[in-house]
Amino acid sequence: MGQPRSERGLGIALVVAAAIAWSTAPFFTRLLPFDPWTILFWRGLFAGSLVTMLLVVMQGRAGLRQLLVPGKAGLLVASLSAIGMISFIPALQMTDVMNVAVLIATQPFVAAALAWLWLNEAATWRTLIASLIAFAGVVITVGGVQAGADLGGIALSCLMVLAISTMTVVVRRHRETSMVAAAALSNFIGSLVSLPFAHDIAHVGGNGLAILAMFGCLQVALGLTFYMLGSRLLPSGQASLIATLETPLMPFWIWVAFREIPAVHALIGGALVIGAVVADIAGDRQSRG
Repeated sequence: MGQPRSERGLGIALVVAAAIAWSTAPFFTRLLPFDPWTILFWRGLFAGSLVTMLLVVMQGRAGLRQLLVPGKAGLLVASLSAIGMISFIPALQMTDVMNVAVLIATQPFVAAALAWLWLNEAATWRTLIASLIAFAGVVITVGGVQAGADLGGIALSCLMVLAISTMTVVVRRHRETSMVAAAALSNFIGSLVSLPFAHDIAHVGGNGLAILAMFGCLQVALGLTFYMLGSRLLPSGQASLIATLETPLMPFWIWVAFREIPAVHALIGGALVIGAVVADIAGDRQSRG
């Protein structure tokens, strides 16, 4: 039987919401003068706490029990998500942000390939073509990879892409697992791992904590929860493709907050990404209409 249209539409809406939330990362990062591990620690702590509160409100003790005893699938999802989050900021430090962004753009291809190998889930030609267009748009947006990039940063970026792509497929495979509990656990794991390296914890004041709380709650907690809930309702390749909306939206928030006008190539690339995602969503709705 085919997937209900309302269920598919809900999945698309949730993943779009996740991409919007994730795209605010540069805005919050620009406001914080701390080392990346301190940011990761507090951001994960606030995000994990909020998701845990939502879990308890929605499911009571049963939700808390799912957090404490996540099962193999839940622990795997949480661990993969934590690896992706922990790899991101150090990768940006070790190599140029352009290199990291270009590698992130390959995630739909990696997720679709893993889903094909593991779940025998073939992507439609429409999604494959849209993925290629989106990839071209991201390459234009970031300006291409520069020569002589640090291999450590490239390796961490590849690890992040592989971790998040694998997480997407695991979420799709184990729909019965509480992905909200996994989202909370992943943030706590990230905080725990970051703690030994966080040197600015003692220097975080009231204003810094407020920004970190918003960072964790809005960008991480809501984004990750929306993505985990939405990706279980969509093919892995399509979920990853829609999530690439994050890339062209990043300069938009910087423009709104700091009046920094994106370069022409960023506008062109962003238009390609948004156009590819919108066309894929519209084509999906038409084919199921």
